[in-house]
Amino acid sequence: MNATPLPGPGARPVDLSGAVPLDRGTRETDIRELRQEMLFSALRGSEGSSSLAFVIFQELAISIVEGRLPPGEEVNSADLARRFNTSRTPVREALLLLEREGLVIVPPRRRPYVSPVAISQVREIYEIRASLYALVSELVVERATDDEVLGLLSWQAMLQRDADAGDVDAYFWHNVGFRNAEAALSKNFELQRRLSSLGLQMHRFRYVSLSLPGRLLHSLADHERLVRAYTERDVALAVAVTRSLVLRGYHAIERSGRF
Repeated sequence: MNATPLPGPGARPVDLSGAVPLDRGTRETDIRELRQEMLFSALRGSEGSSSLAFVIFQELAISIVEGRLPPGEEVNSADLARRFNTSRTPVREALLLLEREGLVIVPPRRRPYVSPVAISQVREIYEIRASLYALVSELVVERATDDEVLGLLSWQAMLQRDADAGDVDAYFWHNVGFRNAEAALSKNFELQRRLSSLGLQMHRFRYVSLSLPGRLLHSLADHERLVRAYTERDVALAVAVTRSLVLRGYHAIERSGRF
C-alpha cells in the first residue's frame, strides 16, 4: 500500500472532527519517512559515510531517541558487526556519527556506551529551543500565508489521532513533522539550520517528555492553541504559547526525576 503523502507547510486543511484514521501500514510508513528525514538532516556534512554505516547509525539513533537504549548502556561493536554481517569499519563509522550527535561516548580502549544526561544540559537546550521557536512563531505570523497556516491542521489531525490512540511513538514523530513544517513557514533558512543544529539529543529529550503520563493531551491542547493564534494573526499569543509549550516539556522532565 502506498503511503499517504505527508503534508507540507502549505498543505490544505483537514476537518479534525471528521478525520479518517490511517491504517496501521500507512501510519508506520509515514513515521518511517519522518525518521529518515530527521536522520538524514543530522548527517548533513557526512557524505563520506557508507550506506551500511548509515543503516547502523539509524538503528542505534532511533533506539536511543525512543529510549530502548538508556543512558549508560554499553554498545557492543562486535555484536553489531555480526548482526549486520560486516566488518568493524562501518560500525566504527556509525559510532563516530553517534558520538558527534552526543548520543554515544567512544572512549579509547573501552566499549562505547550511550551518553549520560544531566538535567542542567536538558534545561539549557530547552531554553535555547524556547527562544528559537519564539522567533519562529513571530515570523510565521508575519510571513506565512493563510493557506500555509491552515496547512498545519493536517499535522494537528495526526496528533489528535495519535493522542486518542495513546500512541507515543506516532505522536512524537508527527510532532517532529509539525515542528519542521512550522519552522519552514518562518521562511528563514538560517533559523531552521540553527534549530536543526540542536540535533538528535534534542529529540531524545522531547521523546522522554512526551512519554510521561498525561503529556500527550497537554501537548495536543498547546498545539491547538498555537494554530489558533496563527490563524488569528496574534503574534503575542503565538510567542507566549510557543514558549509555554516548549518549557512545559522541560518542566515535565524535571519533575519526573528521569535525569
